[in-house]
Amino acid sequence: MSELISAVDAVDVRFPTSLELDGSDAMNPEPDYSAAYVTIRTSGGDEGHGLAFTVGRGNDVEVAAVRALAPLVVGLPVEEVLNDLGGFSRRLTGDSQLRWLGPEKGAIHMAAAAIVNAVWDLYGRRTGKPVWRLLAELSPEQLVDLVDFRYLQDALTRDEALDILRRAEPGRAERTAHLMEHGYPAYTTTPGWLGYDDEKLVRLSKEAVADGFSQIKLKVGADRADDERRMRLAREAVGPDIRIAVDANQAWGVQQAIDWMRALVPHDPYWIEEPTSPDDILGHAAIRKALAPVKVATGEHTHNQVMFKQLLQAGSLDILQMDASRTAGVTENVAILLLAAKFRVPVCPHAGGVGLCEMVQHLAMFDYVAVSGTTENRVIEYVDHLHEHFTDPVRIREGHYLAPTAPGISAELHPDSVAAHRYPEGPVWEAKAGT
Repeated sequence: MSELISAVDAVDVRFPTSLELDGSDAMNPEPDYSAAYVTIRTSGGDEGHGLAFTVGRGNDVEVAAVRALAPLVVGLPVEEVLNDLGGFSRRLTGDSQLRWLGPEKGAIHMAAAAIVNAVWDLYGRRTGKPVWRLLAELSPEQLVDLVDFRYLQDALTRDEALDILRRAEPGRAERTAHLMEHGYPAYTTTPGWLGYDDEKLVRLSKEAVADGFSQIKLKVGADRADDERRMRLAREAVGPDIRIAVDANQAWGVQQAIDWMRALVPHDPYWIEEPTSPDDILGHAAIRKALAPVKVATGEHTHNQVMFKQLLQAGSLDILQMDASRTAGVTENVAILLLAAKFRVPVCPHAGGVGLCEMVQHLAMFDYVAVSGTTENRVIEYVDHLHEHFTDPVRIREGHYLAPTAPGISAELHPDSVAAHRYPEGPVWEAKAGT
């Protein structure tokens, strides 16, 4: 009898990060970082873990979305799923009644990401490989089989994707060895949360440079005078040679973004991230044109591969910021990496959230080894929060992510952390409710 997927469990896990204002920005002043935490179980006793990142009450909706998709998964033969992960992803995103809620966007698409990532985690565990290496050892043909080219062919054909992967194939072993020795470049958002006072901003900025980071990021967008002051303090703290990116988290309209950023230009911002609505493709293009050479970065709230295709076609971004759980997980992100390679746009993944650092490192490292073949102008975001809750947390050395060696996608939470932070019955939340 073949081994089956026997269960898809979803748990509402929330961390009270609002207490210290970790994660605070112009649009999320007091966030509680949360995860719709998914465990895939098989009849043979194996497990895979994934999650969708949210902030607070939205996790109610996200957990419900995962549970709505679960009947599409439970009972499937494990080997059939792992042998056709492209088809499995399309099964989740193509169900007609649930697709109606998107299509391919919002809570239902993020739920698909949590499940897809959990299945990739299961795949990595069964093969004994971290997901970045698992992906990087697939053939070009196996990788393009993951991609749904239906809506992409006007920008990227199957043959073009194969050419990209085949050109990178000869250097895979050399780049893998380099990655294992040196890691992958990172930047840190840790100093820049909007709720931090000036002393903490300056202290953490100096610590970031001492720790080997060559780029930091500040949140902006609530008060222009505050942003000018904070940017000046950060520049004084890190000196002229460290890149400072800024992130508005969608706070501005198009002209407002242009005017506000011009006030920050004297302090040499490297990029402006999410300057306006994430859906405004032409608005991003106008901002990019007006602010050059300041770069425009976006993507953490970009719904799917079709929107990324249009952002690239319209010349709307300089830096593509994929997210591990906003689009439909590993499988759709393979397509997005191939699009970025076609348009020669650097990918700097978003990782400002619980578990995102752990998961996106696999995508960036796969890109370096098997797709783009470079780390030039590429950095993975790093935030120094909540890693202690994971069984395989990220490892940072001298401003670089060290390559994961444990099997899977690094998304498994410690059982004790899940029990303590389960909402609303976990003791952390019971204690908070009693204060």
